[in-house]
Amino acid sequence: MSIFANFMTALLPFISKIYPAPVWRMEIDESSQTLFLEIRDHADKQVGFSALSLQNGDIYFEGLTTPERWLTGIEAAYNGVLLLHNYQSATGPVHKGITAIEAVSGKELWSNFTLAFDHLSVNGPIVYNAQLQPKKLFLIDVKTGNALRAYEPVIDQPLNNQIVSPELLPATAVNNLYLPLSVHANAVHYISYNGFRIVSLHTLLQEHLEQHLFVFNEECTLLYHDLLNNAIQKMQPEAFVLHNNQLIYLKNRSGLIVLNL
Repeated sequence: MSIFANFMTALLPFISKIYPAPVWRMEIDESSQTLFLEIRDHADKQVGFSALSLQNGDIYFEGLTTPERWLTGIEAAYNGVLLLHNYQSATGPVHKGITAIEAVSGKELWSNFTLAFDHLSVNGPIVYNAQLQPKKLFLIDVKTGNALRAYEPVIDQPLNNQIVSPELLPATAVNNLYLPLSVHANAVHYISYNGFRIVSLHTLLQEHLEQHLFVFNEECTLLYHDLLNNAIQKMQPEAFVLHNNQLIYLKNRSGLIVLNL
């Protein structure tokens, strides 16, 4: 029997959603508080996209696909618009083209396959024409794809999101009261956030690894626990992020959980 069998959680998921394939990437649009997901089905070589509101949990769209089944992915999100890219080839990481999807409707706003994305600024996407050398950066209107002006580094500062990631720490640096299981490899992801202590750790069970998530309050009371991955062969990367007092994580790669803290 699990040592947590009698544990009554004090926190409940605000969003709990299982997708038909692993979630490959997540992107948050700060202005609209929209979470976008890229879901990749390797068996069928099909990529799908979903969007939901982090404010009320509403699903805007899911299972959205593009004519390019596999060589596409999330580039960025800005002002209620999801930007997608294609790949130049199946064997390389180089991106090409931009397609803009409206968050709420899932409708394509515009596409341009000569443009390439460079970075996201406080004023919008900075792009360049991939067919021209040397590379010249310029700002575009995310809603229309129209060029607005040349890139100006002083005013087009990079857009910093409010996403907070945990630290990777040796288990010996964390209070034992926040480590209810034996820690594998002396490594945990840990953060103190908004009055909570959040820990992700791996433990060894019958020659396989398990990854767990724990949320405590400042008095070391366990408020929440979830088994993120079981029967895995190697340690997983950071299990969660925090954004605007929400804990966002994936369970078994295809389950999305959001907790309000």
